[in-house]
Amino acid sequence: MKLFKPIFFHTRLYFILFSIAGMFVFGYFIHEVYILAKVLLLLASGLFIGDVLFLFAGKNRVECNRIFPNRMSMSDSNNISLAVFNTYPFLVKIEIIDELPFQFQKRDFLIPVNLKENEGRTITYTLIPTERGEFEFGRTNVFVSTVLGLVKRRFITNEKHIIPVYPSFIQMRKYELLAMSNRMDDAGVKKVRKAGKHTEFDQVREYVRGDDYKLMNWKATAKRAHLMVNQYQEERSKDVYSIIDMGRVMKMPFENMTLLDYAINSSLAISNIAALKHDKAGLITFSTQINSFISADRKNNQMMTILESLYNQKTLFLESNYELLYLTIKKRIRQRCLLILYTNFEGLVSLKRQIVPLQTMAKSHLVLVVVFQNTEVDNIIHQPKESLEDIYTSVIAEKFIYEKKLIVKELYKSGVNAILTTPQNLTVNLINKYLEFKAGEKI
Repeated sequence: MKLFKPIFFHTRLYFILFSIAGMFVFGYFIHEVYILAKVLLLLASGLFIGDVLFLFAGKNRVECNRIFPNRMSMSDSNNISLAVFNTYPFLVKIEIIDELPFQFQKRDFLIPVNLKENEGRTITYTLIPTERGEFEFGRTNVFVSTVLGLVKRRFITNEKHIIPVYPSFIQMRKYELLAMSNRMDDAGVKKVRKAGKHTEFDQVREYVRGDDYKLMNWKATAKRAHLMVNQYQEERSKDVYSIIDMGRVMKMPFENMTLLDYAINSSLAISNIAALKHDKAGLITFSTQINSFISADRKNNQMMTILESLYNQKTLFLESNYELLYLTIKKRIRQRCLLILYTNFEGLVSLKRQIVPLQTMAKSHLVLVVVFQNTEVDNIIHQPKESLEDIYTSVIAEKFIYEKKLIVKELYKSGVNAILTTPQNLTVNLINKYLEFKAGEKI
């Protein structure tokens, strides 16, 4: 049985055999067709045996090695490579089926490739995971056939391997590189002019598009024959805490991801930006209890500590305890800081249940509440109305949107800052708001 396991018949072989069988049926009535069918059967048998011998003779084989990263980034394109090499002394046709993790639900994944004698090639495909956790890759099935294409020989390569999927560290590095090169405007982050004089001279550097002309250093420009500007550093060491609500409100899905996942990706990026701006980044996750508390700091491994903590966060299907959150902040955070709260209020009633703890926190800290805009509701409004039911649905959708805006106004009336944003634009809008606070010397 082991000898026959690697053998698979190509659809072309079935087509030939069914055609010959049909000729034998007609040969019952026409003798010449019967003779032709016998000849074709002998010819097909010879080609079949020859195809099998070509594929299984000697130690010829096709090698395939999977090249993968140590971890994958959630919601980003992650490249997986397959290094394929043909040791056959002739051209072979190859079909590669890599056993992907079940989370992707891909049942038709197949990579065709043709390789000449002793030819190698590296094939790269892209995966976009939409959830965190462990993703298990299975074996790699390589089906090899000759130019005749009657029989396939299967090679099973690579071992099962588990790759963890972390919050979007690729997005974090993207904003980090843009911030270091002073090109944050390329990602939609606005340049905010800093108010007041709480800055100190840092260095003289080359002019970058968007720099303030008032910072031009003409003496250095004359020496270098390039436009040079003075760079100043902002006041340092402010605490920025990302607070993530792990309750049931964050389980709502948007484009294959939950609000919790969007919040986790954004909190990782804003924490890194805060560190680049010489602030201290911290993290709090809570539901009915405090799940994790990482004190704000700027030590070298702070971002790795935050990343590892965010990797293990799960949503609970319970209503979060905001009173416990307030008591924890009062007890463990002594100085004024920026508290970025990721949550989702769907109506004024849900907001009023939690407004008192938020108001109390806002007396000692700068509180910013993230309110998510439901993009599905926006799509309903812009759909054509063809019936009375469509009109009713559109009116109800407009009511939901209006109530979201009322939630933001109610938060501002209570002394709590808020932003209303779509999940896709959360990171950019949040960075803009953070820079606005920095420019206004609010933190």
